[in-house]
Amino acid sequence: MSTIRTVLVANRGEIALRILRTCREMGLRTVAVYSDADRQAAHVTAADRAVHVGGSDPRESYLHAERIVAAAREAGADAVHPGYGFLAENAPFAARCAEAGLTFIGPPAPVIAALGDKTVARRMMADSGVPVIPGMRAADADPARLAREAEKVGYPVLVKAAAGGGGKGMRVVASPRELEEAAASAAREAEAAFGDGSIYLEKYLDRPRHVEFQVLADSRGNVIHLLERECSVQRRHQKIIEESPSPVMTPALRERMGQAAVAAARAAGYVNAGTVEFLVDARGDFYFLEVNTRLQVEHPVTEMVTGLDLVRLQIEIAAGEPLPLAQADVTGRGHALECRIYAEDPENDFLPSPGTVVWVQEPAGPGVRVDSGIYPGCPVPVEYDPILAKLIVHAADRRTAAARMLRALEEYVILGVRTPIPFLMDVVRSEAFLSGETCTDFIPRNFPSWRPRTDLRELACAAWVADELTRPPKGTAPGSAAPDPGQESPWSRLGHWRL
Repeated sequence: MSTIRTVLVANRGEIALRILRTCREMGLRTVAVYSDADRQAAHVTAADRAVHVGGSDPRESYLHAERIVAAAREAGADAVHPGYGFLAENAPFAARCAEAGLTFIGPPAPVIAALGDKTVARRMMADSGVPVIPGMRAADADPARLAREAEKVGYPVLVKAAAGGGGKGMRVVASPRELEEAAASAAREAEAAFGDGSIYLEKYLDRPRHVEFQVLADSRGNVIHLLERECSVQRRHQKIIEESPSPVMTPALRERMGQAAVAAARAAGYVNAGTVEFLVDARGDFYFLEVNTRLQVEHPVTEMVTGLDLVRLQIEIAAGEPLPLAQADVTGRGHALECRIYAEDPENDFLPSPGTVVWVQEPAGPGVRVDSGIYPGCPVPVEYDPILAKLIVHAADRRTAAARMLRALEEYVILGVRTPIPFLMDVVRSEAFLSGETCTDFIPRNFPSWRPRTDLRELACAAWVADELTRPPKGTAPGSAAPDPGQESPWSRLGHWRL
């Protein structure tokens, strides 16, 4: 590890904290960057040094490549970890880091560029024998060309942004009369989100599962996968619950998909950690979707079932070290689930809920992990993705993991901003989820017009916090005092609100 001594984390929130912690375990010096809106953010004080990089608008800070590079030079960093989002899959940024003599902890810039264009990636995979969904091999917004391709593959079709992801620039088209407007709308959204309005179309698969394979590749040609994650529980094409192993997986299917994921990484000349995503249809046939050239939000479920630290492996590979294990060494143990905790209002179409976090009570106990970026009193800016934390559980089997997740969600209290915790509780306890019926239409099919069962949860939380904050002994921190046995708590009067 002599080539990497100081790592600048070019990100914020829970992922910045997660990366900083592994760096500290490895004995590496750390540098955080922050915007005007993040002066009080948790990751700022968690690093050995923090550098201000600009205004609250991400284009003036976390998306400003030159300011990130300048911060790395100012702080004496020799490596940059981009996390996910922002500049993580930006090929020019990776190239700029290399030009500045900084080790980019991710794949080489040409690989990011090639795989970042969905049509280039599709051609690459098809030429390498990886199954690809029928569709266009090049981006083209011409209505006549789109109409011909749609007739060729058959409706329904999916219009997609060539440079995009996360559901942006994506439209399902059921008939020819919808195609032109859907294509124009997708192109506008793609241009706004990615600065590139290129679109293409592919066959729309009915009720597939979204299954991805984590891959690792070193600079010496060694490539392995770290098993699969299923991410089918999605809202507006955004993943909200992830798990490993997939409920649909069999040993034979895992073998075939794992081989395809490794073949995809080899075809791209991949180095470092990445994710090869597939769709699996009702017959068990699978098709290449895309490669995410970065650490995934859902990487903790892989860590929980394999016992590996993906960030540590990323850093070691970036430092030129060989993979420390072979494919035969990779084994899974038990079952892991992850729920994403956003600052968003589930009763108002899941719109963002910025504000100030008043109180946080995190769940704990066996097999529970919380990757969080918040604390009581911290602001939740409107300028950034509203993810606050990730709740991950691990247990011996899927049913036990689901019961553990439900218990952990019941314990999780965040006040001051709205979160989807009540919604997630209903999802996890539903029979459709427990039976493993997790296709990509899971949310609209099972929760088309969700409303909370009761408002007792918020009343109980408010009573508990009020009780904690109004009765501490003088000179102690809020919430640290032992309860007065002679005074009844409003919390106890509300009863077992979790039911």
